[in-house]
Amino acid sequence: MVCSIRAMASFGAMNTLANPLTPTYAARLRGSRRPPPRHSRYRPQAGAPASGDVIATADGPLLLRRIHASDVAALQRGFSHLTPDEVRMRFLHPLTELPQPLAERLCDLDAGCEIAFVLIDPPPAAEPEIHAVARAHVDPVTLAAEFALIVQRRFSGQGFGTLLMQRLIAACRELGATEIWGDVLLENGPMLELCANLGFHRQSHVRSDPGLARVTLDLTAAASA
Repeated sequence: MVCSIRAMASFGAMNTLANPLTPTYAARLRGSRRPPPRHSRYRPQAGAPASGDVIATADGPLLLRRIHASDVAALQRGFSHLTPDEVRMRFLHPLTELPQPLAERLCDLDAGCEIAFVLIDPPPAAEPEIHAVARAHVDPVTLAAEFALIVQRRFSGQGFGTLLMQRLIAACRELGATEIWGDVLLENGPMLELCANLGFHRQSHVRSDPGLARVTLDLTAAASA
């Protein structure tokens, strides 16, 4: 499945759910970090990643936790298992490898306005791999969060995309976001269905690209419902 923060459910044999390198998102990666819209209760810790929730899968347990700066190699391992078409669905342009600087930036987040949850091989895996990622950037001016989601195809159909999105939505609310949105390829039916099931509103298409649909969820309405 694939949804685009254009330019992250497509890893390995992944379905691209959301794609976090839209022009706006890519610009944020290159630009300076902004202050948070509200005080965040989450504070990154130095050293080893914090423990998370163990999730049972058909292929064995995975750990669901926030991404950590030390996850660079695990993220690159996941990317290395993508097919060319999956890379296109994820990044919307050809990319043969995940460069070290980009991988480091995708793992080393500004906790005030950036969030990412991963499904990763739990300890004591010698070479853990990230199999799914859900991430968002909260614009401190508009308080709108742009999201991206990736789940490897071999882990699809088990509810992990929904689980990751639920965690992400809750975390965006905690950062003060009033809306969460993403651009989804029209050919990506599974992602559009997932978003619909979560209550997202779908626009007919994105003006700049008729092959994309924009999905949005009003977090203030969801919070008060």
